[in-house]
Amino acid sequence: MPDPFHLAFPVTDLDAARRFYADLLGCGVGRSSDRWIDFDFFGHQLVAQLVDPKPGVDAAKPFQVGANTVDGHEVPVPHFGIVLSMEAWKALAERVREAGVDFILEPYIRFEGEPGEQGTMFFRDPSGNALEFKAFADPSRLFAT
Repeated sequence: MPDPFHLAFPVTDLDAARRFYADLLGCGVGRSSDRWIDFDFFGHQLVAQLVDPKPGVDAAKPFQVGANTVDGHEVPVPHFGIVLSMEAWKALAERVREAGVDFILEPYIRFEGEPGEQGTMFFRDPSGNALEFKAFADPSRLFAT
């Protein structure tokens, strides 16, 4: 495995973050305090850091800066996620759907029949952070042009 990345990200409710990342997404829980939780995010270190949203910010998307149009869809920026196997991606999509999480962008296949053919889906965590999960038809084509 390549070196794991580390990402600290803001959350407004640590208990909700624990339920979402550990219980729904299946992330292991590492060290924690009353202000942060380390998660094993598919072999990478995510640190949910408790913060207060700034006054006047949309409570549903407190950390969104903007969006880009991709395939005619408004994709939130910033966002983060992971590239899964196609089988794991489909299973996650079903788990998320069954949990009643609202998709920003329903699971679908992009670039069908092209070198970068991939499944993608977007949804938010309980604090409004946008996540994208992908899976490539051919994982060796992750950086294909």
